[in-house]
Amino acid sequence: MDNDWKLTGQYLESCSCQEACPCIFMGKPTEGDCSALVGWHVEQGHFNDTRLDGLNVLVALNSPGHMAEGNWKVVLYVDQAANEQQRGALAGIFAGEHGGHPALLASFIGEVLGMEYLPINFENSASGCGFRVGNVAHASSQAIEGQAGQQVTVQNHPLAVAPGQTLVVAKSESLSHQGHGLNFEFNDRMAYYSPFSYTGN
Repeated sequence: MDNDWKLTGQYLESCSCQEACPCIFMGKPTEGDCSALVGWHVEQGHFNDTRLDGLNVLVALNSPGHMAEGNWKVVLYVDQAANEQQRGALAGIFAGEHGGHPALLASFIGEVLGMEYLPINFENSASGCGFRVGNVAHASSQAIEGQAGQQVTVQNHPLAVAPGQTLVVAKSESLSHQGHGLNFEFNDRMAYYSPFSYTGN
């Protein structure tokens, strides 16, 4: 296992849960199962001598019940803009092959439905963010306005994609995925986003 890697950037998760998503608090999805898109924009990163700056990865998934119980079905998308070495590095990291927090997340996967290299665009603004993956997936979110116009945030939640970070709570304007038998489309559901930092060490 090669652990000489580090990624930092921004991530977004957008799912089918309504109102406050209970999954991050180790609760059951509001719809019985949970369909989601989880995307990562790498601002700075490397795997050995291979730079990964500016590249994107997205996972489409369905959890049949409580997310912490695993058995997720997933599709992995790696940025088409990456060269062969970059693609291999990102695919290996997010498949859990090189340790770190992605390996923990990968331990919840029960079945990989597919992997593709497609154009992935990260959409970012002061009040929200989103991802678009070719013509197969899209997630767009806007931060929920809290007291005195401030963002609503969550800290120290037990089921974390980005440990140690403060989540911004958002409303999903749109969420969709079509392909590999994992098809869904939702509006006005829940989303969270924050910085992330992963390392293999």
